[in-house]
Amino acid sequence: MNTAIDSIGQLRETTTVPEAAIRISGLVKDYGRVRAVAGIDLEVRRGEVFGFLGPNGAGKTTTIRCLLDLLRPTAGRIEVLGLDPRRDGAAMRARLAYVPGELRLPERGTVDQLIASIGRVRGGFDRGRRDELAERLDVDLGRRLRELSSGNRRKVALLLAFLADVELLVLDEPTNGLDPLMQHEFLALVREARARGTTVFLSSHVLSEVQRAADRVAVLRAGQLVALGAVDAFRGRARQRVEAWFAGEPPAAELDGLPGLESRTLDGRRFSALVCGPIQPLLEVLGRHPVVSLVVEEPDLEETFLDLYAGTP
Repeated sequence: MNTAIDSIGQLRETTTVPEAAIRISGLVKDYGRVRAVAGIDLEVRRGEVFGFLGPNGAGKTTTIRCLLDLLRPTAGRIEVLGLDPRRDGAAMRARLAYVPGELRLPERGTVDQLIASIGRVRGGFDRGRRDELAERLDVDLGRRLRELSSGNRRKVALLLAFLADVELLVLDEPTNGLDPLMQHEFLALVREARARGTTVFLSSHVLSEVQRAADRVAVLRAGQLVALGAVDAFRGRARQRVEAWFAGEPPAAELDGLPGLESRTLDGRRFSALVCGPIQPLLEVLGRHPVVSLVVEEPDLEETFLDLYAGTP
């Protein structure tokens, strides 16, 4: 897949798109005079993990609710798994599982009773798989629902989502309230779902979470898409710090002539800089001179996404 960065810093893709799990065209949603979503065009491919990023209030949840026909769009067209959510809502929902950001569970009964109730609607759940997920997510099946903390309610919702045999998982801020160990387990479950061919639409403002899980990401700001592309393309756009120690006098003139370097520092035999873009030109210069040590930090995608959130080109 080829990617490119256009004149306003957006990542755009230059390949043809295979069959989509989700298609959105010109989606607009107004709440009175407030435009929450302002003309989104988006396609999510079958079998991929798609990260839908943006700060709180960017329009992520509104977009998801329109996808699931929980809200009616002001304008635009939506297709989910080849179906029209408004016309084919029941058939569509039978083929997907949804974890909402604002989670509500029944107060009556136990966790196991809730799973059994939903399983009857879904056509039955595999008990072995249920028990495996309960162990991995540290869910007590015998606990009464009204006694659960918000974090434990979230784990029950995730158990139900990953237990369902569906084509599409729609997860809105799925790790809210989870501790780091459970967040790690969640990401493992996402990767396993993708390996089975399940499409995962992952909406989040947790940048590290999406960076570790997603194949492609879209960044939403103030109801508009400001970037779309593969995670690797964002990684290529990210800044990374480089520090080199030379055995002799550093090649100051060559280093000064390199493009894409910020915060350059030359202190005796030590050179450091932030590399914005390809690192190869700098490595070629360093390779022509005796270098005692070289440290290249992993690109920080979080900083790149935050720039996009703030509107930095």
